[in-house]
Amino acid sequence: MNPGAFFIDRPVATTLLTVAITLSGLLGFFLMPVAPMPQIDFPTIVVIARLPGASPETMATTVATPLERQLGRIAGIEEMSSASSIGFTRIIIQFDINRNIDGAARDVQAAINAARSLLPANLPTNPIYRKANPADSPILVLSLTSDILSLGQMYDAASTVLAQKLAQVYGIGQVELGGSALPAIRVELNLDAANQYGLSLEQIRQSLAGANANRPKGFLDDGANSWLIHANDQTRTAEEFRDLVIAFDDGSPIYLHNIAEVHDSVQDVRNAGTANGKPAVLIMLRRQPGANVIETVDRVKDLLPELKASVPGGVDLEIQLDQSETIRASLHEVEITIVISTLLVLGVVLLFLRNARATLIPAVALPVSLIGTFGALYLMGYSIDNLSLMAITIATGFVVDDVIVVLENIIRHLEQGSPPFQAALEGTREVSFTVVSMTLSLVAVFLPIVLMGGMIGRLIQEFGATLSLAVLVSMVVSLTLTPMMSARLLRQETFDTPGRLYRWLDGAFARLTTVYRISLDWALRHAFVTLMSLFATFALNIVLFVVVPKGLMPQYDIGKLLGYISGEQALSFQSMREKQQQFTDILRADPAVESVVSFIGGESQGNTGFVFVSLKPLDERKMPAHKVMERLRTQINDIPGATLFLQGPQDIRPGGRPSNSRYQYTLESDQLEDLYEWSPRLEEALKRQPELVDVNNDLKARGLHAKVVIDRDAAIRLGVDPARVDAALYDAFGQRPISTLYAERNQYFIVMTATPEDTRDPATLAKLYIPSKTGAMVPLSAFSHVETTTGPIVVNHQGQFAAATISFDLAPGISLSDAEQVIRRAMTQIGAPASVRGGFQGEALAFKKSLSSEPWLLLGALLAIYVVLGILYESFIHPVTILSTLPSAGVGALLALLATGVELNAMALISLFLLIGIVKKNAIMMV
Repeated sequence: MNPGAFFIDRPVATTLLTVAITLSGLLGFFLMPVAPMPQIDFPTIVVIARLPGASPETMATTVATPLERQLGRIAGIEEMSSASSIGFTRIIIQFDINRNIDGAARDVQAAINAARSLLPANLPTNPIYRKANPADSPILVLSLTSDILSLGQMYDAASTVLAQKLAQVYGIGQVELGGSALPAIRVELNLDAANQYGLSLEQIRQSLAGANANRPKGFLDDGANSWLIHANDQTRTAEEFRDLVIAFDDGSPIYLHNIAEVHDSVQDVRNAGTANGKPAVLIMLRRQPGANVIETVDRVKDLLPELKASVPGGVDLEIQLDQSETIRASLHEVEITIVISTLLVLGVVLLFLRNARATLIPAVALPVSLIGTFGALYLMGYSIDNLSLMAITIATGFVVDDVIVVLENIIRHLEQGSPPFQAALEGTREVSFTVVSMTLSLVAVFLPIVLMGGMIGRLIQEFGATLSLAVLVSMVVSLTLTPMMSARLLRQETFDTPGRLYRWLDGAFARLTTVYRISLDWALRHAFVTLMSLFATFALNIVLFVVVPKGLMPQYDIGKLLGYISGEQALSFQSMREKQQQFTDILRADPAVESVVSFIGGESQGNTGFVFVSLKPLDERKMPAHKVMERLRTQINDIPGATLFLQGPQDIRPGGRPSNSRYQYTLESDQLEDLYEWSPRLEEALKRQPELVDVNNDLKARGLHAKVVIDRDAAIRLGVDPARVDAALYDAFGQRPISTLYAERNQYFIVMTATPEDTRDPATLAKLYIPSKTGAMVPLSAFSHVETTTGPIVVNHQGQFAAATISFDLAPGISLSDAEQVIRRAMTQIGAPASVRGGFQGEALAFKKSLSSEPWLLLGALLAIYVVLGILYESFIHPVTILSTLPSAGVGALLALLATGVELNAMALISLFLLIGIVKKNAIMMV
């Protein structure tokens, strides 16, 4: 059977088939989405609940726990964690990679609805959810700066206008604002003045709420006309509130300005943002899991002119961080690499064939095969990314092999005197089975990868599919276009008179053949030694595979740095602002840094913050990102009271828990006290390990607490119950929203609190008076005392259990497998009890899962090759002969990893599969 005969006889049909393959590939190339890496995001949803002023323990027990109990019943949850801080709870739910995120979102909303009756009645709004992974770095960071407007006014524009429009952009999962808060009227009570007038804080709160109403009022109808009833019942400015009458004292009115400072401010004053040294409001955009980064960024950029036109005059809206820039640059470099590799391959072909006409055939077949692959990739729903383009680059060598096998055999017949048409027929018939064997066996190498699930499987699945499709298209082109062009382009006389270069190369090949013949003769004469060498290399492969350092993904330089600022647990917000300024000054002074934006406070707590750093292009900074981080660490570590943890954001980050460092190890326990005892011990033990850097703990259990200890017997005698005490404390110190101002485009709060002077010392609590059931005002000190203690400022859960996560990074030259051994050794050394359970999370957990599957993947590939070759050759022995060439190649690959200090990660695993394909292909041609 000769599959090429039909196409040799029909040049028009073959030409049209080639044009169709090329056009379909070009169409697929321009229609395919562009991404940095294959889309392997785990469906992740974050649930957010707010109760201003509530302590972390209150948020954890009354908000997080009821929600977690309902959310934990949803099918397909891989990981659920929560963090509760002052007035804020965030629950992160990561689902199985095969779960549809829209279906998961419906289940999450149903769970929130089911938990609503169990949540506090005074929760100002229902919990909300977002389809975004908070562990992912933002794809875009925008800044608003102005020399005219205040931060509150800019935040209002960002929240009211910009955030709404940006949230509607397809692919945006979360719009997060930082640097300020919504405008609000702040009523700051003078506790001494209120006590002097005999006013309770609840009385003041109720008066303020009653002075600002917006309720239905009805309508009038006389049978002929209808009137809607309106009233000026909304108090809209601080000036209007100042003259509000709270109560009367012997007939004289007590105005609000007699007991409080009232001014226009913002809802939460514990916020600060900067953009390159200027006060700024920041807009951070995170994509939905599975959304394409390039397309999403392009949609936002298309919207920018409209956004800039919608903000008030005098406000500058700028892009401070754009992840798509480095993605585009890296993809462009890979595309250039494909062109260069194609030219090099054709140059080598010309050198060996020594004939321009013959070289023209692979010069046409090679681009057709590569371009046609994009059509198949588009039909499979893949993207143009670094892995798929790398597969195309590597496929260049495999593709040209098929063409050369057919072409070289046709040329051999020409040199033996056959006419071109007959040489094409005979040459194609003789090697068609070999071409099919090489192609199908190479596809078999990647078959286990294509069928594999999980993160690693999804990651390298696209690579394997791309390479398999490329060689399949190449097989079609080699058996159709190549023989047709050979029959019509090649001439017998071209090969009759070899030139000087031909003769020189022919002599070099003859000498090389002589050396090969001598070594082959020795191996055949010493068959036992050769066979024992095979078994020895097989055993050496196993040993090297065990000892080689292992990891999940290499650290990429994408030209960005992400920083987490963590202050001491008792650090005030004012001190934290100073630390923020010091850190940003150091970063901006570095010659490799182009821009720096940061924010602290808000829902991320007053003693934490974030920094986003854009680096200059690599040719300007002259060093990779990890070297820049090492240089910066030596400077930022000198600032006492706070720490800045820097890391390079990656295109793929497993897990949904944000952390200060790249890797996480989590301790869980049924007893919170056990975590308080053993988590710091493990943290200190790991900090002493030279293999680890940036070790830190998210257990924040040493914050300063002022505990009001109520003498219940005394309180009962005085007619005071704990609910009245809680209400007074919340009114004075909880930044309590007491009423809502309704505007056309947004809603704003009236916030009641004590004056800043009354919120600086726990002794101020003695100023509070509590209304008793008899109406008398009772001093808080009459039935209680204040104890200054330490306690948590954040309460973390992992799978509904109390948890503490220790995050860490790796010292230069250390692999993740080394770090795993270090942590397990440290856990053994500290002697943690059985009630404290430890486990890796995020990327470290994904590494452990991949580590157990890698040997099975390799074995599966070898088994698939054996089955395919056994079917093709109808033999049990020939496949073993071909596979016997692999152990020596494996030894060389693993020794190369050890010699260069490169860990066996997902990229190295891909290289091993490629090596199997290359070695097996050479062996098939020999057999």
